[in-house]
Amino acid sequence: MLRGNAPARIDEKGRLKVPNAFRSLVESKYGRELFITSHNGDYARIYPMPVWLEIEQRLAAMPAAHPSRARFLERISYFGAQGELDAQGRVLIPYRLRESATMNGDVDVLGQVNYLDVWNHDRFLSKLQREPFTDDDARALSEFGI
Repeated sequence: MLRGNAPARIDEKGRLKVPNAFRSLVESKYGRELFITSHNGDYARIYPMPVWLEIEQRLAAMPAAHPSRARFLERISYFGAQGELDAQGRVLIPYRLRESATMNGDVDVLGQVNYLDVWNHDRFLSKLQREPFTDDDARALSEFGI
């Protein structure tokens, strides 16, 4: 289970050194192959390849002409690229995504159960202030026993 937050850095070549706690779990459970993308360009989402392949199977089951499927795939493809953890635990964040998400230097890596989100630190703090956790959120989660 990928959980918690770890600060990290994007180097001058656009590589993220995946924090060790996340890296060891990803490698042992899923392997080194990854799919890096975003649906809106505000942050990077790093899927272990087996997790991404499950999503692709569900997408393949949708009608190809479904407009939401098309919009999702357009964005995922535009920002996305396959990647692999190198021997030092680094992965290249695609250029378009780095530029769109203003990812350079310090970033936050957030565990999201079976994938990772990578945010520009300041952008993420702004998001937390703009989108507070509400009583409605708590009620919605309680419907799932959370």
